[in-house]
Amino acid sequence: MAYSKFSLKEVKSKLNIQVIEDKHLFTNIAPFAISDYLQTTLKEFAPLALSINTEKSRSEWIIAPIMAELRRILDNKISLFSGSTFTVDVDADLDGQCDYIISLNPEQFYITAPIVTIVEAKKENIIQGFGQCIATMYAATIFNERENNQLPYVYGVVTTGTTWKFIKLSENKAYIDVDEYYLKEIEQLIGLFLSIIKLELE
Repeated sequence: MAYSKFSLKEVKSKLNIQVIEDKHLFTNIAPFAISDYLQTTLKEFAPLALSINTEKSRSEWIIAPIMAELRRILDNKISLFSGSTFTVDVDADLDGQCDYIISLNPEQFYITAPIVTIVEAKKENIIQGFGQCIATMYAATIFNERENNQLPYVYGVVTTGTTWKFIKLSENKAYIDVDEYYLKEIEQLIGLFLSIIKLELE
């Protein structure tokens, strides 16, 4: 069963993950000024992506440029994976392709230390994407343990491109952030990603 087949109910029953829905995960996150390139790209292509309104258009013209901006800001100290196969445990159905993975390593040829997994919401349904995202995060946790990556948590995001919802997985507890973040607050969104990633890079 691919990650995309997991529902929130199955995450709880099959992976024994406790889901907590009443926490604010972030406070006092400083916005980060984006490049002229990203400003221009989003100004020109985000309306086009939204008018076409497919997962592919949102991925290519909204999500991917934001991920590339993060990598640029961090001087290529992270690696990005899009549509990559991430097989961790076939017997537990933890296999399949991931929409996006951010890894705490500049190595781009293969995944080494996943810290954030990003799921594109199907049919713009954020809640429906929670199961897939948490299953992928759980697989990332197992992967990191096997590779002796000492990461205390993994973050996940479910996004439509315009709306972003964050999840934190730690010790079999998935904390779904009460707050949502939006494309129109892009500098706040970038600041939030940086606060997650920089903490582990330092």
